[in-house]
Amino acid sequence: MKNKELTVPKHSVWSDFKQLTKVGLSISVVFSSLAGYLLAADQINYQTLLVLLIGGYCMVGASNAFNQIIERVPDALMQRTKDRPVPTGRISVNAAMVIAVILTIVGILLLYSINAKTALFGAISIFLYTSAYTPLKPITPLAVFVGAIPGAIPFMLGWVAATGKFGIEAGMLFMIQFFWQFPHFWAIGWLQFEEYKKAGFNMLPTGEKNKKASKLIIIYTIFMLLVSIVPVFRVTGDLYLLPISAILVFLFGLLMLYYGIKLHKEQTDTIARKLMLSSVLYITVIQIIYVIDKFLH
Repeated sequence: MKNKELTVPKHSVWSDFKQLTKVGLSISVVFSSLAGYLLAADQINYQTLLVLLIGGYCMVGASNAFNQIIERVPDALMQRTKDRPVPTGRISVNAAMVIAVILTIVGILLLYSINAKTALFGAISIFLYTSAYTPLKPITPLAVFVGAIPGAIPFMLGWVAATGKFGIEAGMLFMIQFFWQFPHFWAIGWLQFEEYKKAGFNMLPTGEKNKKASKLIIIYTIFMLLVSIVPVFRVTGDLYLLPISAILVFLFGLLMLYYGIKLHKEQTDTIARKLMLSSVLYITVIQIIYVIDKFLH
């Protein structure tokens, strides 16, 4: 009996909230903002940093909640998403909407308390993700291009929070994360192709798992690689890399390129999964490299 009493229910209110706000994705986005802030800040203001992290989580959590409200019907059709709280009815549409709106308001107010530009970019991110990317997903694979804009904001958001300015440095951080998203999401689109098709989504650029799609993955991985090392040439203002750091960034990018080329040759889900995992490793590691490099100057 004691063991039964101590058993935590599979779906607690907290676990449903974490699913609604996609806690793993939200934390990875907050990590990007943290990296951007540390890159830009001359002196770390821990209060500002805490506000950025909480505000950033609220904004991403709100986007994810709105997304799950809009996609509750297709979510119910896919194995990966059918157990989410909205399609199962554990959280009603109205309750999810209230949570999403509260998170939006709290997020914007917190980011505004840092500076107006940070709040503006946060609001743009929510608007594009909810009002452009999500509705376009069932219509066209170009949704990935639109979604790459809000997806690229977090890294540069930290820079804007620290400096109050959007210049070439913040633009560069935006471009790195922008180009990274294509191989990342196309690898996911490849892996989830049948599931997405069942739900009426098509995330691959050509609409099919074919060599044209894998060729585009290779091309965008090369763009990402080149953009990621541009700061070593000291043409991006206060953002620059030491040669050793640029080499490390390049090597991690080559790992992604290797799996992109392998996917082009083999056209298998196994390689697509390795590409997806290598892309997660890449974006995490290069942000760490950029931050460590800053403190080595």
